Amino acid sequence: MTRPWTALCAAVQFLTRIPVPGGLTVGADLIDAAPYFPLVGALLGLAAGASDRLLRLHLGALAAAALTVSGLVVLTGGLHEDGLADSADGCGGRTPERRLEIMRDSRIGSYGALAITLSVLLRTVLIAALPAHAVLAAIVCAETLSRWTVLPLACALNPARRAAPASGQGARLARRLSGPTLLFGTLLAALPAWWLLGPHCVAAVLVAFALAVASIGYFRGHLGGITGDGFGATIQVTAVALYACSLWR
Repeated sequence: MTRPWTALCAAVQFLTRIPVPGGLTVGADLIDAAPYFPLVGALLGLAAGASDRLLRLHLGALAAAALTVSGLVVLTGGLHEDGLADSADGCGGRTPERRLEIMRDSRIGSYGALAITLSVLLRTVLIAALPAHAVLAAIVCAETLSRWTVLPLACALNPARRAAPASGQGARLARRLSGPTLLFGTLLAALPAWWLLGPHCVAAVLVAFALAVASIGYFRGHLGGITGDGFGATIQVTAVALYACSLWR
């Protein structure tokens, strides 16, 4: 069992481009690091929410939101956007094998380009539409709960590329997380949401849960399992939905 601090550092190293001490090897620590993914999301959300609040004072809501989303992309190295683009391009395949082949292509197709554009645009517009007093809570909850979705997907799905089970980030997590790990990660995701929103977090939790379940069904039916790109795509779609949920009246 990896120590909590080491596991958290491994989660930061895997999900972001932020340097961590010790030059950890993510592959060896990824299973223990997984329940800390929501906590990494909360830390990213705190940084993004605080910067948005500050930038709004000088630039206005839309420019502040654009810079906030850009900052998140820089901090994560576009990891989740890349997963979304590859997953969207894979939709053009007629069979699971062809979809996986397309997703492995490093080139971005029209579906992928549209998916990234819509993701960045929607997050920017939705964050800009939030009242200033609600920005921090909304961003923290969205970034936290969206990364939580990795855990149920990893518990429920096999690796999509079964011919090479040791390759790819999806194979390192798929069917390798235990129930207690899922429970621990769920608590780490729920605590920031409850602390910031109280009972109002129930809607956000239900949205994240519903999208996790929908993603499990989608990837099982279309790919026969999960890939690292599938994790990233689910994170992106869930984040957009949670920002929309924060504005729902």
